Amino acid sequence: MTSTGKKSMANTSNYSTNAFQELKNETKRNPPFLFFILAVLSIPMPYAVNGIAVGLFALVTVISCKKSNIRIERSLVFPILLYLLMALSLVWSHDREATTRAISKVLPLLVLPVCFIIGPKYSLNQKRKIMMFYSYGILLYCIFYLLKALVTYFRTQDFSVFFYHNLVTEDVNAIHVSIYAALAFFWFFTKNTKRLADKLAMFLMATFIVLLSSKNVIFVLVLLIIFYEIFYYKATQNIKWITLGLLVLLSATMLFSGKIRDRFLVEFRSNQQEGTLNTDFGPQGQVYNVSIKQAWEKEHFQQNEYFPGAAFRVYQFRIFTEMLAEDPIFFTGYGLNATDFRIEQKGLEHTIFSGNAENEGYQKKNFHNQYVQLFAETGVFGFLLLLVIVFLNLKNAFKTKDFVHISFAILMISLFLTESFLARQRGVVFFAAIYCLFNSGIAMKFRDKE
Repeated sequence: MTSTGKKSMANTSNYSTNAFQELKNETKRNPPFLFFILAVLSIPMPYAVNGIAVGLFALVTVISCKKSNIRIERSLVFPILLYLLMALSLVWSHDREATTRAISKVLPLLVLPVCFIIGPKYSLNQKRKIMMFYSYGILLYCIFYLLKALVTYFRTQDFSVFFYHNLVTEDVNAIHVSIYAALAFFWFFTKNTKRLADKLAMFLMATFIVLLSSKNVIFVLVLLIIFYEIFYYKATQNIKWITLGLLVLLSATMLFSGKIRDRFLVEFRSNQQEGTLNTDFGPQGQVYNVSIKQAWEKEHFQQNEYFPGAAFRVYQFRIFTEMLAEDPIFFTGYGLNATDFRIEQKGLEHTIFSGNAENEGYQKKNFHNQYVQLFAETGVFGFLLLLVIVFLNLKNAFKTKDFVHISFAILMISLFLTESFLARQRGVVFFAAIYCLFNSGIAMKFRDKE
């Protein structure tokens, strides 16, 4: 082995030893520290594994609780209030069985804020270390999924295994993983001193995010990179070159990958001219794209009409407005997770594609908009609580000038416009955990800085 190789292995070994020692030391100072990291890093794993990890974090927090630690923080109270309203909706729910099942799914909105209220406080340095371990953990997930796709490709010669849900499975969800990876990417991106390994990690994660093909996340990622480059006070000449390289990489990947390029082009073409032909469904019949205008205005659709992402979300918002006009749900909603029956009724009314042996019908999909989803389920008060939560998150992010926090706040505001992120257990745990981490002890952050 060459001296360079030996040196590289020695550096890796030293880094691993130091990381383990840091983990050990911080857990001694703050016992829930390790268990919080396990809770957030187990999110892509099976639900039972993540549930156990969150439960262990809560148990260790309760054991570590001291009366002097307890401090009510406004930012942490609002997720608790949102959970209580969701649970209360069982009283008037139109589908009590569905609401009962969902109450346990959103329990992290109660458990995690309570843990941060009663548990040991996290210093600014500890929060940074948590984000460090989180980011390296997500990097390992990225490497795992890419290697798994490579092995599958060699076995099947199917290039689609590198894209969207095929890369991470539909259950884990490409859009969710895009958000996990984007947050970790910005931790690497904002490091003051970047080693070669850090730069390679950034480019790998940027490529991974593009392959996951979430148009929303890719767009916001590019905007945040540009924002950091132009406005953020820590931007240096080195960052400028890295930014340019990342933008070139993102652009090249989207231009030269047909599957990714087509996901963007179908949105553009379907709204330039109505009734464009969708060629993704092969020779079995002609399938036509629905434009945004048609999604909002057309009364009845044909079974061979396809809704691109933006058009489908416009259609879902449209039927929500119809529900508001037809049903007395403004103050109460239908109940947590109790909107499926009305979405299906609206699908029948507007004769959208109802599904076949290969594809699920549109009428079985939720609103794909967290603001609308929560309004429909819990009424105007749930909607307002969510607005307060995302506003406080953004306000605190700019107050602390932590760009990783700023990235999280903007990514979540944007994602809530296109996904019912809190309809999945993974989404609830991720949002509640990272929100509590960033927004707890804001005053303490400034004392630490001083």
